[in-house]
Amino acid sequence: MNSGTLVGSLIFAAVLVVVIAVVIQLMMRGWRRRAQRQVELIGDLPPLPDEVGAALITTPGLYVGCTLSPAWNDRVAVGDLGYRSKAVMTRYPRGILVERIRAQPIWIPKESIVNIRTERGVAGKVAARNGILAIRWRLPSGTEIDTGFRADNRDEYANWLKESA
Repeated sequence: MNSGTLVGSLIFAAVLVVVIAVVIQLMMRGWRRRAQRQVELIGDLPPLPDEVGAALITTPGLYVGCTLSPAWNDRVAVGDLGYRSKAVMTRYPRGILVERIRAQPIWIPKESIVNIRTERGVAGKVAARNGILAIRWRLPSGTEIDTGFRADNRDEYANWLKESA
């Protein structure tokens, strides 16, 4: 390789690194601005009660994220609600607890649940036919959001849907 080709390759590589860094920075700025716009809509999440009772259903899987209802792809960016993680979702007589790895647990009080259904996609995650369990619930601020969960065993969805009826 001659010196002209080497210099051209190094310049191209440097420009490529700068372009990638700028694109990542713009994506992060967009995520932060989305979170700022949603802060008032989301408000504070319901606190985890001291006593939840005996577990009715426990399902391991993947917490997909939360979206503003009814838009299945308008991901909530406030706090850590928009980040996917492995989780365990448990139904109690007083509500639903989503315990996420490396994230705060989410408590969904029973009186806040609007409906529980299966969906093809939530929060930008598209699964096989009816592969995601979506829980629509009302926050203390009055905003309705959908919380998506993909179970390791999709056969368990029948128990969740039966329990919500």
